[in-house]
Amino acid sequence: MPCYNEEAALPVFYEKTSAVINKIDQYAFQFVFVNDGSTDSTLHILQELRAKDTRVCYVDLSRNFGKEIAMIAGIDYLSGDAAIIMDADLQDPPELIPEMISYWEQGYDDVCAKRTSREGETFFKKWSSHMFYRILQGVSNIPIQKDVGDFRLLDKQCLEALRLMRESQRYTKGLFSWIGFNKKEILFERPARIAGKTKWNYWKLLNLAIEGLTSFTIAPLRLASFVGCVLAFLAMMYMAVIIIKTIIYGGDVAGYPSLITVILFIGGVQLFFLGIMGEYLGRVFNESKFRPLYLVKEYNGNKVIKQKVRG
Repeated sequence: MPCYNEEAALPVFYEKTSAVINKIDQYAFQFVFVNDGSTDSTLHILQELRAKDTRVCYVDLSRNFGKEIAMIAGIDYLSGDAAIIMDADLQDPPELIPEMISYWEQGYDDVCAKRTSREGETFFKKWSSHMFYRILQGVSNIPIQKDVGDFRLLDKQCLEALRLMRESQRYTKGLFSWIGFNKKEILFERPARIAGKTKWNYWKLLNLAIEGLTSFTIAPLRLASFVGCVLAFLAMMYMAVIIIKTIIYGGDVAGYPSLITVILFIGGVQLFFLGIMGEYLGRVFNESKFRPLYLVKEYNGNKVIKQKVRG
C-alpha cells in the first residue's frame, strides 16, 4: 500500500482489511505500507500499527518519489508467495481479496480488478481516462488492459518479473500488461475515497498519460515522420503550382499573408515534434544516470544503510 498523507484513511483501512483477512485461515498475511514522504502523521500511525500488530511492516522513503516508485519499493521489500497491491483510501475494496485468492488458487498469476464505475469522479476525468486507454491500446504493440488500475493480486513469479524492470520513469499499469502471464479480470464498482482528498490533479494525470505513451510506444515519433513527409509533399506541390502560374501568367505572385501563415504553421509543427523527440531524449538522459529508484530512510523503525540499487 503506497501512502502519501493518508492519516485519515489508514486506521479505517487497517481495520476493514484486517477484518477480511482474519477470516482466511489457510494463509499468513503481512501488511507492507510505503510512506512516500508524507508530511502529515501517516508515519506515526504506521508506527502505532506496527507496535500493536507485527504483521504490519512499513517502508519510510526519504522523500516523496511518487506512487509509481513507491509501488516498486513495496515490491522490493515484501515477501511471500503472492502480493495484493491496494490503495490505502479504500477505493480498492478489501472484500475482493477472498475472490482474488480463489482465482489465484485456480492457477491465475495476475488477478486484476476492473472498474465498472468510478464513484466521486467528474465526467471529464472519466471521459479523458476512457479516451487515454483507447489511444494507448491503439498505438501500443502490447495489449494494455482497459479500466484496470493497480488493484490486483500478483503471483511471486510476476513480482520477480517486475523487480527486474528498474526504469526510473515508470508506468506500472503498462508494466503489468508487458510482463504477460496468466491474467484474470474481476469486475467491481469503485467507491469514493473513505477520507482525505485525491493527490492526482489533472496536471499529474497528464504527466502520467505522457509517461504511458512514451514508455510503451514510439508512435509519436512515427507520427512526426509521417506529418513531416506530408508537409514536404504539400510544399512541393504548392511550389510546382507557383512555378507553373509564374510561367503562364508571368509577374509577381501575390500571397504574402498566406506565406507567413504557412511558415508559422510549419514552424509550430516543427516545435511540437521537437518537443516529442525531447520527451524521448529526456527519458534516455534520465535512465543513463543509473541512480537508485528511491532511498529508504527506515524500515520498521530501523535505519537503512545499504540501499536497493538498480540492476
